[in-house]
Order: sequence, then C-alpha cells, then structure tokens
Amino acid sequence: MNGPPRSSDILPADAWQRRWLDLRQQLWPHCTADEHLAEMEQFVADPGRFAQFLAFGAPDEAIGLVEVALRHDHVNGTQTSPVAFLEGIYVVPHARRSGVARRLVAAAEQWALDRGCAEFASDARLENIASHAMHAALGFVETERVVYFRKVLT
Repeated sequence: MNGPPRSSDILPADAWQRRWLDLRQQLWPHCTADEHLAEMEQFVADPGRFAQFLAFGAPDEAIGLVEVALRHDHVNGTQTSPVAFLEGIYVVPHARRSGVARRLVAAAEQWALDRGCAEFASDARLENIASHAMHAALGFVETERVVYFRKVLT
C-alpha cells in the first residue's frame, strides 16, 4: 500500500501491528501487551486459519478491529464445518453506530466465503446486551444460551 491508510479503508491488520495492539488492548484490557503480542504472532503465522482487519477513520487512525478464525471443532448453534468464528470486534467509542462494525464484519465474511464457509458464528457474554444488539444489527441470530460449570476434582 502506498501512503497512510485513507478514511474508510478496511485493511489486513498484519501491516499495522502497533495500531492492532492498541485496539486489542482497548477490547481486552485484562491481558498484558506481551500476551497480546504472542497471540498476534500466532495469528499472523497461520493466515489460513486466522484473519484480522482494521478500519481506518481519519488518515492513519485505526478506529476498528475484527478478528476471525476458522473453527473445525463443534461450534454451538451451527451445522457445518469449517465455521468462521468472530473472535473479537471493537470500534472506538467516537466511531460507533457509523457502519464501521458492519464494514469490518463484511471483510471477515468475505474472507470466510473465500475459504468455503457456509456459516459465521460468534458468542457474547449473557450480560453484554450491547453486544447482543450489535450482533442482531449485523444479521446474526441467537441460537442458544449456555452457562458453563466446573468442578475441581480431588
């Protein structure tokens, strides 16, 4: 690519590591930079399984991130394999409700279609009502609600 990204560009995140990391840290602030960087390295090393895209607002300003993966294991609510799975999506607060998430998901969908996927899945925490609304607005339909349990064995 020549020059800085333009407003409205959706580009692979691989070439914009610092901006990708910045957005990941906003989405998942409980993880350290080193944890993010290690995971990002895994994603970049396996482009057949992972894709990540950034949305740009003003020239050179990353305003959104989407990460998608191919899953070959069972994905709740789906009937095919592989399934594209929305691992994470984030849009900076000042750019929300402006179509950025829709453009990011469209890039992820095209990536999934190019890899033969017939379904695109995602998940969200039960209490994350804003995420539920965003998923619905982007065309996802709720398939089930799950509560996970565990028991420590002694």
